[in-house]
Amino acid sequence: MLSKLTEELAALEHERWAHWQQFLHSKCRREPDGSLIIPPHLVAHWDRLIATPYDSLSDVEKESDREQVRKYLPLILASLRLSTDS
Repeated sequence: MLSKLTEELAALEHERWAHWQQFLHSKCRREPDGSLIIPPHLVAHWDRLIATPYDSLSDVEKESDREQVRKYLPLILASLRLSTDS
């Protein structure tokens, strides 16, 4: 059961990561050599978020993190229900 949950969560994590990379790449400037340049305002914004503890984020920023967690909850809850049924 734990192995199955791990694989389901890993697949979901890959989906989340791929979505983020697609978003990030869409905000960058692609150079002729294929490299990407992140605009300075986004670097500054993301650096600020990286350095900010969750409790200090704005409500909008927290909601973005909550939105990501909500994608994992159905799998976790289903797994918990299965483990209590066993």
